[in-house]
Amino acid sequence: MAELDLGSVRAFVAVADNRHFGEAAAQLGITQQAVSKRIAKLESTVGSVLLSRLRAGTGLSRAGEMFLPHARTLLATADHALAVLTGRDRPLRVDVLDTRLAAAELVRDFYEAADEPDIDVVTSTGLRAARTALKTGKVDAAFARLTGSLVEDGLRSIPAHLEPAQVLVGTGHPLAGRDEVSMAELAGATAWMPGNAPDTEWTDFWDAVSAAFGVRIDSTGPNFGYEHFVGGIARSTDRIGFIGEQCRVPDHPGVVRLAVAPPRPTYPWSLLWHPDNEHALLPELVEHIRSGFRAHHVDGAWLPEADRAAFLA
Repeated sequence: MAELDLGSVRAFVAVADNRHFGEAAAQLGITQQAVSKRIAKLESTVGSVLLSRLRAGTGLSRAGEMFLPHARTLLATADHALAVLTGRDRPLRVDVLDTRLAAAELVRDFYEAADEPDIDVVTSTGLRAARTALKTGKVDAAFARLTGSLVEDGLRSIPAHLEPAQVLVGTGHPLAGRDEVSMAELAGATAWMPGNAPDTEWTDFWDAVSAAFGVRIDSTGPNFGYEHFVGGIARSTDRIGFIGEQCRVPDHPGVVRLAVAPPRPTYPWSLLWHPDNEHALLPELVEHIRSGFRAHHVDGAWLPEADRAAFLA
């Protein structure tokens, strides 16, 4: 059985991307003659012409168009395997979703407890992006609310943190003079949350809160960031906002943060990683999070049914 040579596949993808043998050679750091030899070897192996040499440049043949996505997948897999084995000396890359959120504080705590190891904190668009990044080795660990099974992705997870919700109201809101409010009192209220993007794990969480406590979630309007969100709450006398207890929103003189009385919605953070990842710091991070998690630290926590078994056992 013929076997594909990765160098030849990489040369093919480079030519397909650049549409020119010379530019592909420059990208790969080899001669144009070497690129031609690699392409010839690949075409001989697969038994098809993959590239069409034209005056205006180089294009893909029909066979080349069919082979290209598979070639990209093959190289991505090979690059990930190499990164897993050779990337131990690089910084530990941890996805915290957003640097204002509780996950960033968990990483900061690990950073200080582990005598300031080399860490890169990165942000993402949530669990879906984190799954892909963990599988391809773009990140070493990720914090997210876990929904669904990790079996298909080959990932592992542990409970990381339970974060109670707080309520934001403007100083003109009837609740502004309170220190604490119950979810029963908020039934029928409208919570403005423009950051609740469709099909995300946090939107799913707040939809469950809405169903359980009768709070309407309004996610309309562009998400211009925390400053815009806090400013919008400050200008309103009737709507509220929900944030995590450890969320570092910008200070605003027109906004008050209220604690929520039990049962309080509590956001469940998990730590995810790929078991094949051999970064030297990853086991230390996993153990730090595992040993630090205490379900009973949050009395009166309310979680969606899907989260309760893992977090409140």
